[in-house]
Amino acid sequence: MPPSSLKQVVKDIRSLKIQGAESVSREALKALKHVIHKSKAKTPEEFISEVKKARSQLEATRPTEPYLRNAIKCVFHNARGANLRELKENLFSRIQKTLALMERSRKIVVEIGAKKIKSGMVVFTHCHSSTVTSILAEAKKQGKRCEVHNTETRPRMQGRKTAKELAKAGIKVRHYVDSAARLALKKADIMLIGADAITSEGRVINKIGSELFAEVARRYDIPVYVCTNSWKFDPETVFGFTEEIEERSPSEVWKNPPKNVTIDNHAFEIIDPETVTGVITELGIYEPRILVEEIKRGYPWIIKK
Repeated sequence: MPPSSLKQVVKDIRSLKIQGAESVSREALKALKHVIHKSKAKTPEEFISEVKKARSQLEATRPTEPYLRNAIKCVFHNARGANLRELKENLFSRIQKTLALMERSRKIVVEIGAKKIKSGMVVFTHCHSSTVTSILAEAKKQGKRCEVHNTETRPRMQGRKTAKELAKAGIKVRHYVDSAARLALKKADIMLIGADAITSEGRVINKIGSELFAEVARRYDIPVYVCTNSWKFDPETVFGFTEEIEERSPSEVWKNPPKNVTIDNHAFEIIDPETVTGVITELGIYEPRILVEEIKRGYPWIIKK
């Protein structure tokens, strides 16, 4: 299948046709590779200007998407070339290496996460995380039978994607409306969710509803694990910037609301670190604030401006 153009990938990310931080980042890097391959620049300066423009367009597609920004940052970190040909080859090679690193990291997270699943467990999850579904599918391959309680996740119904993927993997799913999440959690042994961003204070940002459900889980003494690649860390927050919380179109909730009705459609929210038992990453499992220090040690280039 031919790679998608930059314009198409930008459109698909914005429309949520491509969703999930890993998928977004992977497709963005492929689009960047396509830009390099199709470039008709005659000088290194023209080429650099072209790829910088593409980088800016990709990074602007979603506000709450540090994984995308870090993946692109990894590509450009120490990229160099004595001439146009070498510069193109170097960037192309770095994209390939970054994609391979992302895939290796994902496999490690899945392996670690699967160890937390025991046979007979009921697992609660919210929205859609490819990392969470991969962890549960891996546990199933290892002979661990579990049942998953998941939420529909209005208004875009990402929970249905989760339910479909798990059902296809042979995992039993009970699909709940969002407002019944307390009932789903009461019967759960563990809560697994993904993450869209992690701040320098160790605060996890995930789909709206995540903190509410984490609070309910704490009430019932249910451990809450965030499953994510550590590149969801936003280095800008180290320098005082606030991670932007994306708000989506009100029409997703109600196309023609009556006069005097204002629609609030926050896509994400910040989860209190005190409600998170641990964050499962390729670096290991850590409490949110400790994880930040491990990320700084493991990937010092992330912090650099």
